[in-house]
Amino acid sequence: MSNENELLRVSNLEVIYTSRHETVHAVNGISFSLNKGETLGLVGETGAGKTTTAYAIMRVLPDRTAKVLNGTIEFEGQNLLQLPISTMQHGIRGEKISLIFQDPMSALNPIMKVGDQIGEALKYHNKENLTPEQIDERVDKTLELVGIQRERKYDFPHQLSGGMKQRVMIAIALVCEPDLIIADEPTTALDVTIQAQVLAMIDELREKLGTAMILITHDLGIVAQMCDNVAIMYAGEIIEIGSVEDIYSGEMQHPYTTGLFGSLPDLETKTERLRPIDGLMPDPTDLPVGCKFSPRCPRCMDICRTLPPEFHTCGTHKVACHLYDDREGGNKNA
Repeated sequence: MSNENELLRVSNLEVIYTSRHETVHAVNGISFSLNKGETLGLVGETGAGKTTTAYAIMRVLPDRTAKVLNGTIEFEGQNLLQLPISTMQHGIRGEKISLIFQDPMSALNPIMKVGDQIGEALKYHNKENLTPEQIDERVDKTLELVGIQRERKYDFPHQLSGGMKQRVMIAIALVCEPDLIIADEPTTALDVTIQAQVLAMIDELREKLGTAMILITHDLGIVAQMCDNVAIMYAGEIIEIGSVEDIYSGEMQHPYTTGLFGSLPDLETKTERLRPIDGLMPDPTDLPVGCKFSPRCPRCMDICRTLPPEFHTCGTHKVACHLYDDREGGNKNA
């Protein structure tokens, strides 16, 4: 049964990176969906495959080394992987789906004024036949929308603080009023105070414009504040997915998710040390045969080392873990 409110559906997506000597299995059969106006948090450690997933949706993976082996990415009923690249450039990227990059300093052009960089997106997708004066006025309004005085449009990126550069990146993403924003760790390089301001601004703008969002992060505090649904990624796989309530207080919880929560400081409990997850992410060129988390899992069983777990479902909550094999509802599809 189709969902008329569904904006994006990713099904069984597999992405690899190849070099002369090895193959990196970056994304390994992930599936999720996103409705209009919703925010999905994509959570995991560095190297989990979050950014690769975002780049696959935008189709900006490097041509020489990256390859989508399998899967579909349906946006408004169209499979983005089958569209001509010209359609992606002129009709999808920037206009319908925008990406806020992780590092604004490397994403912004250092020799272009920030106002010109915001206006460039409007000129490229100028379906309203805006005049140069109208484009300039839209740039001014967008800058003020993200909390920057319009006079700063004549500045170069190096003249702005880190927080202001990130706001310019958000302005570039918002100027064409897209249906979906992918925010790739938009506050990683910012201090805590500016983080809070930028997140509050993104959330306010998303509500005002009715935009859906995929928020890529490793901060579970941000997820609780911003997201409707959450997908936990590990070694290129989604191992747990559900609503915020499911992830934070559901009956089931993947041991990796438990470890992520254990790594957070608790203001109500006095402890000398946090409880980190032992070990490191597996080598993506040589992934474990069974559950990818089994080498680090404190509750690992023999079956975990040989057989990949199926998804177990409880309402909207799905967990891929052998701990719940005695429950009904095992299902290999997320």
